[in-house]
Amino acid sequence: MYYSSNIFLFQFLPIVLISCYAIQKWVGLRASMFFLVAASLYFYGAWNEKLISLLIGSIAFNLIIIRLMHKKIKQNSSVSGMLWLGISFNLILLGVFKYTIFALENINLLFGASLQIPDIILPIGISFFTFQQIAFLVDFSTGKEEMPDIISYTLFVTFFPQLIAGPIVHHKEVIPQFSHLFMQRNRDQLLNNLLLGSNIFIIGLFKKTVLAAQVGMYSNEAFRAAESLNAMHSIDAWGGLLAFTFEIYFDFSGYSDMAIGLGLMLGIRLPVNFNSPYKATSIVDFWKRWHITLSRFLRDYLYIPLGGNRKGATRTSINLMLTMLIGGLWHGAGWNFIIWGGLHGCYLLVNHHYTKLLPQNSSFTNYINKLFSSTLFSRTITFLAVVIAWGFFRAQTLPGAVNLMSSMFGVSNSVAVGDISFGLGYWVFICLLMAFVWFTPNTQEIFHYSEYGKPKSDAQQVALPFAFLRRPAVVTVSLIMLTVASVYFASDYNAFIYFQF
Repeated sequence: MYYSSNIFLFQFLPIVLISCYAIQKWVGLRASMFFLVAASLYFYGAWNEKLISLLIGSIAFNLIIIRLMHKKIKQNSSVSGMLWLGISFNLILLGVFKYTIFALENINLLFGASLQIPDIILPIGISFFTFQQIAFLVDFSTGKEEMPDIISYTLFVTFFPQLIAGPIVHHKEVIPQFSHLFMQRNRDQLLNNLLLGSNIFIIGLFKKTVLAAQVGMYSNEAFRAAESLNAMHSIDAWGGLLAFTFEIYFDFSGYSDMAIGLGLMLGIRLPVNFNSPYKATSIVDFWKRWHITLSRFLRDYLYIPLGGNRKGATRTSINLMLTMLIGGLWHGAGWNFIIWGGLHGCYLLVNHHYTKLLPQNSSFTNYINKLFSSTLFSRTITFLAVVIAWGFFRAQTLPGAVNLMSSMFGVSNSVAVGDISFGLGYWVFICLLMAFVWFTPNTQEIFHYSEYGKPKSDAQQVALPFAFLRRPAVVTVSLIMLTVASVYFASDYNAFIYFQF
């Protein structure tokens, strides 16, 4: 079941919202939380009911470890053994399902072995709920976190708006909010959340089902040609890669909006996970805007424990590169993803150290610094670097990625076959998308959305749905048109790109 599917939009979501509000009003908060856990498990199992037991088993094991650590903390005993047992369990579970096939294929390739490749189904969202639970274990081991009750912890892991594609929520961001789930004590706030959440959700749905899906048809065509290992005309190779560049942008942006909107409808403010990354003026800035919660996790639970930037320039560079390689591998079990992560690691190293490579106090250095002080130039260079890396991210095979790159830069040994050709209409479409992502405010800016723990000023709070609905009728008509278009293009098979991670 996908957020853009008809069964979700017209059956699951209305039933869950009505039931949750009714149960909390007539039975109580704990009952509504229990119902939401059950609904989230049903949502997860709709994709593959056999994997519900895996999710429940993962939660149960982590709760056992948490309780054992709690006892040791009360006894002033070391919890390091329990912590490493819990981390190892989570990583082994992730490794078995996500990386077994990749490992066996490479063993067969490198050593000429003939190990049988098992048929393993990758559980949807396993990378997200695994990282969330690892973060909880690490934080709980410090002795500063309270012991969670079973329902709150289970809801923290299974909360369906973020279960299968993020954001990677931190327990401090959501568990405290469960105590005022649905905001039933304040009717105006409840209505405000419903209106704001539905508006944000509609915009996200439009980005996914209309913009991402339409531009995605062009990228699929180009990458099929790339995987055929026939050379393409340079302009068509660039066109195909730019198509994917905007496909993944609107896909991820759309999902992030939909997750925030769904959370708001249930009275939960999820963290911002996507903040106009193509407006970034450096790679460092890009990773502060793209998949923000993953960047935060890798920083807090990998980069800093490795030593961060506290052990000299060489060690800092190694830590940074290792973090990005692991970040690439987290996205998928393939060399393409590792190369993608390595490219971004190299970009970050250049970003941090390029000034040291330039001659000091020279006119050339001054010119370079002045050039990079230009927002347009910095944004363009950053954007091009990100686009090139997307080629490895999207390609299904390494030869396909190399073929695409060689075609883009005109160094292919093959003659371009011209199987695809993007006309003027396509390039106008791409230019419009570029203008949209570079020069328009994003959803959280339009609605002045503030995530939990980061309230906006009173002046900004006024610009919420009630004020929004008092704007000229053309805005309301626009939302209606977005809704109609989104529902028209909605599909039970229109999965988000990040679902596969």
